[in-house]
Amino acid sequence: MVADTRLRIGLTGGIGSGKSTVARLLASLGATVIDTDAIARELTLPGGGAIEPIRLAFGPEYIDAAGALDRARMRTLAFSDADAKRRLEAILHPLIGLETERRAAAATERVLVFDVPLLAESAHWRTQVDKVLVVDCREQTQVERVVARSGWTPDAVQSVINQQATRPMRRACADAVVFNDDLPIDALAEHIRSLASGWFERRH
Repeated sequence: MVADTRLRIGLTGGIGSGKSTVARLLASLGATVIDTDAIARELTLPGGGAIEPIRLAFGPEYIDAAGALDRARMRTLAFSDADAKRRLEAILHPLIGLETERRAAAATERVLVFDVPLLAESAHWRTQVDKVLVVDCREQTQVERVVARSGWTPDAVQSVINQQATRPMRRACADAVVFNDDLPIDALAEHIRSLASGWFERRH
């Protein structure tokens, strides 16, 4: 069996940090990006692999009229009930893991980027990647960005931030940190190009 010599990068950051922008920049440089949040959303669409397990575990009221997960209702439950959050994760995480590895196996590029919002909270993920890239910014910036793009209230955004790893926790597991607060997009792109060129070239 031929060893997998591809570079595996774990990309993480809090809500509103600009992680998705960094993922797009890495993709433009030739990496395959595997977005675990997108996989989770696909699994909870009508006919998705998580729908029936969620229906059985939480009841039909958590499935909307179209057959998808009622995300707003589940978000409210998960943020207020730690046991419910654990039960949901026990359904989703194995399915996400299987689909993530399926996509990784099918990818042909030499660099794989795993976009994982909860990477810092997972000892498993740190062992699955060669490098961890953290996108960081002030909490106030996170709140302002998410309110502007989603219409959520500041309190709703803050409740999500409070559920995620702290900024020091994320930085502690990083091989590199991008501080993306007031960074213009051109400067961010140049920073990612410089970082990626070093990581990518050393892997060849």
